[in-house]
Amino acid sequence: MTADSPDDPGADEQAAAVWAALPRLAQLSNAMTRGRLAERAAEAAGLALERPALSALMTLHMADRPLRIGEIAERMQVVGPHVTRQVQALERRGLVHRVGDPHDRRASLIEATAEGTRTANAYATSMIGWFTDAIAHWSDQDRGDLGRLLAKLADDVIARLALLDDGGGAPPPAT
Repeated sequence: MTADSPDDPGADEQAAAVWAALPRLAQLSNAMTRGRLAERAAEAAGLALERPALSALMTLHMADRPLRIGEIAERMQVVGPHVTRQVQALERRGLVHRVGDPHDRRASLIEATAEGTRTANAYATSMIGWFTDAIAHWSDQDRGDLGRLLAKLADDVIARLALLDDGGGAPPPAT
């Protein structure tokens, strides 16, 4: 049953819980990607990169393998031309370079250079430090629950979006 099903007596409670969480998710997302947290983490790491370029570099870093421009765009949930501009800026700074795609000689993959990897590691370390400090007073159980539930939420949201993107129509009802 879905949260809006009249046959589900808990549907209103489920919908209210999700509705209450959405503003908090938006706040967290904004803090991480467009807010002061991202700026402070970059400053603490000594980085002078614009956020879109840093986001492209971090996408490559988290992939742990070279990616095509389209794959970077998909993971960042932006359009290809936006990523192309960011990759070109990263190339000019010596943070990424192009390598041949072993499966398609016509295509190239984007890979972080050693300097790009150091830059991404510095930013990740700074960001992790911010979050570690923010939840340092939480119990081990709460920290474990946070990781488990965020992973579950991310996996489920991505799976439902993939269903829609694959033309599967409406996603299956929530369980």
